[in-house]
Amino acid sequence: MISTTKLHFNKRELTLVVPLYITGMVAVISILISVLFWRGGSLPGTTGWIQGSQSNPGILYALVGFLVYLGVQSVATTFPFALTLGATRRGFAAGTLLWSVTVSAYLALAFAALTIIEIATDHWFAGFYIFDIYVLGAGDLGLLLPIVFLGVLSMLTIGGVFGASWMRFGARGPQLIGMSTAIVLVIALIVMIPAAEDIIAAFELWWLAVAAAVVIVVSAIGTWLLLRSASVR
Repeated sequence: MISTTKLHFNKRELTLVVPLYITGMVAVISILISVLFWRGGSLPGTTGWIQGSQSNPGILYALVGFLVYLGVQSVATTFPFALTLGATRRGFAAGTLLWSVTVSAYLALAFAALTIIEIATDHWFAGFYIFDIYVLGAGDLGLLLPIVFLGVLSMLTIGGVFGASWMRFGARGPQLIGMSTAIVLVIALIVMIPAAEDIIAAFELWWLAVAAAVVIVVSAIGTWLLLRSASVR
């Protein structure tokens, strides 16, 4: 298991640096957009400025596609090589999950550190809200850490199960998972729509944590089950 985790970390730049590159680029774009509004007459520090800035989820959403890709390649490109080096299928699945947990913790701590710096510098000395935003807990590290950790781990494990399905069934695997997921979500929406107002009124933040945990567990188990009988390509 540990050997598989170490194997994944051989791609240090892709795993540890590229997410920060993306985060940095989105931060620069967010600042430029803020400057654009500033030049247009909006004033940093006003209620409208703060609410608008904190409502921007770009810093989080920009990583979603990359993290899913990272999860896919962690299985699809590494699984054959790991088996040739003597890893067992169970050990590979467990080691990949441990790698995903480690990367998720790393990014959660990185976002926490950047949020602390942002708040300590009064939002980069100019009222720019990049990490102190609603979708990341609005500066509350007690919310930010689990949000980023569970969010990153969800994306990595989802990518992993898609990669495992490709190893097992070829192109049909990801298509089948995608279609099945879409059907389940549509049916769930059909069932819940009549009670949507009551559900929204009763909503608790911990529901999202439970949903993320379910996604992670199902994806991790699915990855293992698919890899048990996957051929080495």
